[in-house]
Amino acid sequence: MPNTESAKKRLRQNEKRRMRNRIAKKIIKTYTKRTLTAASEGNLEAAEADFRFTIAKLDRAGVRRVLHPNTAARRKSRLTREYNALKNAPKS
Repeated sequence: MPNTESAKKRLRQNEKRRMRNRIAKKIIKTYTKRTLTAASEGNLEAAEADFRFTIAKLDRAGVRRVLHPNTAARRKSRLTREYNALKNAPKS
């Protein structure tokens, strides 16, 4: 446990940041899954909205260093590729 006041404050700050980052990452994961599920089911309106929201969240996470910027870019690229494949897949 921290002994000095500054170390105690730093611990409080780190805990707040950690929780904020965990929430941001969880939102990204949730909306990525929602996007791909909606696209595979053929619900293109919901998939498009979720896709745009996910891309925006990934951009913000990269800028705010919740994720490394290259990680955010890679995830955006992979999501876009999968989304387009599911969106343009022939309906069966």
